[in-house]
Amino acid sequence: MEKVFIESTINSTIGDPDSEFDEQTSFSEDALFTGSDISVEDKVIELPEGIRLDVGVTEVIGKSRSFVQGLITQECIIVNGLPKKANYKVRLGDKIEVTVPTPKESTATPENIPLEILYEDEDVLVVNKPQGMVVHPAPGAWTGTMVNALLYHCDNLSGINGVLRPGIVHRIDKDTSGILVVAKNDSAHQGLAVQLKAHTMERKYLALVHGEMSEPSGTVDAPIGRDPSDRKRMAVVMHHSKLAVTHYTVLERFNDTTYLEVRLETGRTHQIRVHMAYIKHPVLGDPVYGPKKNQFGLNGQMLHAAHLGFEHPRTGTWMKFTAPVPSKFALLLEKLRK
Repeated sequence: MEKVFIESTINSTIGDPDSEFDEQTSFSEDALFTGSDISVEDKVIELPEGIRLDVGVTEVIGKSRSFVQGLITQECIIVNGLPKKANYKVRLGDKIEVTVPTPKESTATPENIPLEILYEDEDVLVVNKPQGMVVHPAPGAWTGTMVNALLYHCDNLSGINGVLRPGIVHRIDKDTSGILVVAKNDSAHQGLAVQLKAHTMERKYLALVHGEMSEPSGTVDAPIGRDPSDRKRMAVVMHHSKLAVTHYTVLERFNDTTYLEVRLETGRTHQIRVHMAYIKHPVLGDPVYGPKKNQFGLNGQMLHAAHLGFEHPRTGTWMKFTAPVPSKFALLLEKLRK
């Protein structure tokens, strides 16, 4: 377990701008949190006087408010040596100790699930993930994930991301379809991760968005971080956020709908979905960032990772892959074109 010591003060800022996570490295569920993920380990963090205990600690450790409230209930958060309630108002001079137990990490198991494999060699494997498939096990989806399928298919996968995410270098959301590259050994994983960090990996998506875009192309350059009003969502925010850049080109315009090619320059969590919603053109069918109801009765966003380009981590050869949109996406396009 890890401990974080916090003290309160009057004039200060909350949190650590590096506590947010990126698409390629993120855990999507708090239950997967371990002590090593605390970005403020061994530091004294200042909280403003009068802030709620749960709110202040949430901002510091970069986890959800419900996660922090669970720690408070378990008396893992102590103020001046004593447990307090979540609504306790921090006072000047308070000494707050946060202890985060390290949970035992579950092990993903192999499952005989079909995979659409676009390419495979001794180092990498390129998969076209279907909409509705979760990339790696997490609370609510311990089975039926792409990782479970990979473990059945492959004898070896990189271990850098732990037993729940073997081989996973980057990920796409459950209801986003498309191409992912998987590392079969640690050397390949490191080589691919360097490309992601340097933004040299080429990632292009196809998306249907609400509204008719007037400009032929554009760029959204707006930082993304946790939504301060809902920690399970991401948002364009100016504080405790990271650089996020999305480029888009209009492919076709329909009645109140636009078909886009979208290129990621950075890879923040939910980046395309957040940026499209930010410019008032949310992705069609998006249950989180779009309208609650859509005229097509969709149960997932019309977003497809159609193109992936990267340098092979062993040979240095530039490799590129494309995958057509899934049938549901194609049928909707056909309907819109009539």
